[in-house]
Formats: sequence, C-alpha cells, structure tokens
Amino acid sequence: MKRIIVNEEYCIGCRLCEIYCLTQHSRSKKIIKAFKEETPRALARVVVEEEGPLSFAMQCRHCEDAPCVAACLTGAMQRDERTGAVLCDEERCVGCWTCIMVCPFGAVLRNVSGRKAASKCDLCYGEQTPVCVAHCPNEALVYEERD
Repeated sequence: MKRIIVNEEYCIGCRLCEIYCLTQHSRSKKIIKAFKEETPRALARVVVEEEGPLSFAMQCRHCEDAPCVAACLTGAMQRDERTGAVLCDEERCVGCWTCIMVCPFGAVLRNVSGRKAASKCDLCYGEQTPVCVAHCPNEALVYEERD
C-alpha cells in the first residue's frame, strides 16, 4: 500500500500541507472561501509539529494492524478494501475518542466544529496523489510504496 513518507530534513515548517489539506476537505475546494467564508471551517488532517529547527508533517500512518480500527465502538474506523487506507466514516462516529487514545502517532484528531467526530488523513480519497504531497515545495512529503 502506498503511504505518505515524511522527510523531516527537507521540511521548512511552511504549513502548506495543512492549508491544502484544509482546502481539499472544505465544501468549496477554494482556499479563500475555505478559510474566510465557510462555517464551520474544515479541519486539516495533517498537523505540522515543530521543535526548534526541526519540523515535520504529522498525519495518519494507515497502520497495517490499525489499533483505531480495532478500538472503534461503532465501526466508523474501517480499512478501505480497494486502497488499504484507514478511513473514518464521520457520520457513524459518536465522538467517544477511543481511536484518539489508542493511536500510537497521535494522528487522529477531534473535529468539534459542528457535529463531534474523529477526523484523520484519508489520503485524499479519490485523488491520484494526496494534496499535501502534491503541494509540498521541498518534497518533504512523498507518496510511495515502502516495506
């Protein structure tokens, strides 16, 4: 399965991955409208972590044996059979946050704007390449198959 790989030595902390992720998951798919006009605002499913000069994008790793899928009480967290990605059906999520507690990477986020539900990277389901990877100016994010 293809995954997003982070090359933290190339990350400059520009946060373009967050901006494009939020835009991709907005209703309008337009940057200005997504940030200035849409309420509730979409949630970026990638978060840039910074510690001194080091920065890197943090998003779901789509674990082979995903603890969030096993822990989900409602079955909202599921593995897509076609792509292998771990997806969250936000309509089925009841906001118990069990997935957040068991994620070893801290990659599942709380979406508390509007209906409370877990939110996580979906690898831009339906797109050839996730937008965070496509718009990373330094190629700190790559989308590839690795063992």
